[in-house]
Amino acid sequence: MKNLIVPILSGCLFLLGTVACSEQPSAGKQIVLPSEIAISKEKLMDKIKGGWAGQTIGCTYGGPTEFRYNGTMIQDYVPISWPDGYIKWWYENNPGLYDDVYMDLTFVDVFDRLGLDAPVDSFAMAFAKAGYMLWHANQAARYNILQGIMPPASGHWLNNPHADDLDYQIEADYAGLMSPGMPNTASEISDKIGHIMNYGDGWYGGVYVGAMYSLAFVSDDIGFIVTEALKTIPKESRYYQCMNDVIRWHNEFPDDWKRTWFECEKKWSEDVGCPDGVFVPFNIDAVINSAYIVIGLLYGEGDFYKTMDIATRCGQDSDCNPASAAGILGTVLGYSKIPDYWLKNLKEVEDMDFAYTTISLNKAYRMSFDQALQVVERNGGKIEGDQVLISCQQPVPVKLEKAFDGLYPVDRIGVNKRVADVGNVGFEGTGIVFKGHVQSNNNEYVARVEMYIDGELVETANLPASYITRRHELFWKYQLPKKPHTVSFKWLNPQPDASVNFGEAIVYSDTPLKINHQ
Repeated sequence: MKNLIVPILSGCLFLLGTVACSEQPSAGKQIVLPSEIAISKEKLMDKIKGGWAGQTIGCTYGGPTEFRYNGTMIQDYVPISWPDGYIKWWYENNPGLYDDVYMDLTFVDVFDRLGLDAPVDSFAMAFAKAGYMLWHANQAARYNILQGIMPPASGHWLNNPHADDLDYQIEADYAGLMSPGMPNTASEISDKIGHIMNYGDGWYGGVYVGAMYSLAFVSDDIGFIVTEALKTIPKESRYYQCMNDVIRWHNEFPDDWKRTWFECEKKWSEDVGCPDGVFVPFNIDAVINSAYIVIGLLYGEGDFYKTMDIATRCGQDSDCNPASAAGILGTVLGYSKIPDYWLKNLKEVEDMDFAYTTISLNKAYRMSFDQALQVVERNGGKIEGDQVLISCQQPVPVKLEKAFDGLYPVDRIGVNKRVADVGNVGFEGTGIVFKGHVQSNNNEYVARVEMYIDGELVETANLPASYITRRHELFWKYQLPKKPHTVSFKWLNPQPDASVNFGEAIVYSDTPLKINHQ
């Protein structure tokens, strides 16, 4: 066995599963991923535990701030508390905080039950029929699947107005944790599962996070991990360009994370797809939230608290972003190197099942470890006694995808009527999305409503009253010819105790709205 090494941030070399100290690599020295590494089973487990632990701690730390700071950072003087018993309190009083974790575990469980070759439909049905609530791309995909629209169509932007949202980004940790040193394998897993709910930039968020986790097993140089993992994303994509900007701005402003945050807001904070994030500060798009993860990692400089705190203070989805950042860094450090200040609260819940699952953290550690060993062997590695020999992969870009291509939000129409009173809705553009919801005393009620555009029947939709199985938006239609249009609706099965309530409509066109500043 040849001695293969990976330079890492501390100035040490990861040498066949051991650490030997050397001089700090000189500035500008290129780090190269080796073709093979060896790591002890104990160290592999320590890193997997660190990933799950970091994700859970980060999610808890940022929990109270989630979407309370939209389009603004959380200032330094705003306290973020960490009292004793904090994680257990969330487990017992608000377990839905951990939606990103138990979504991960849904996929881990399918792999555990059905093996590495489990079909995509098994993953899709597992989360579509789960008892937990979902939002955005996940809920749109759940509705699609329950209506017979299976992946990858369930995540495609023509069927899912939230395709660019961050849903898979916050759920992709498992893919990297089961693919140590194998970012392309993580990408293959994400190709299958990530397209259940996302497409384009939304999918890239999960691919990139998975690749960073994967590379966190073989290097502790954060700059290397962030940069090398980005090679899994097509350079032509908006997602790649934003992450590349963050890396560049970090080099330009290495001591000022707020300057990089501000540059991101100026250039990359515009949302196009999510109907809840257009024309308002709210932004659940994967691009800007992934940028916050990278800001946390780069400016955190390998410090667990600093990484998590910066990712949180960037705002928007400020529980999931520090969860990803702390999970990636937790994988770099290993469970044994996470400061006890943070682990103390975690250890109180490690035997407690996450809500909607029969899986605790201790069980998740073992499941991911077992799956990682299987993935290692399947991809040219070997298990020799206590040593795990990993055949490392040089990252390659996944396929290029672009959602909402050529669509620009140009208007917002306040419909705000029940379906019987909507009448004709006129607009000029190439697409429209109608927000709203169904109410009924009977939670099993499903409204059947037809949408007509320019007098032609476009869709007959099933609209459940149940919040679990609801359609996230009532109706949408893209790729219309650019001209004036008239939309109307017909309720096929009205009930006296039910209502179909329309909110606002988002209008799109093929060119940006021109603002007259005179």
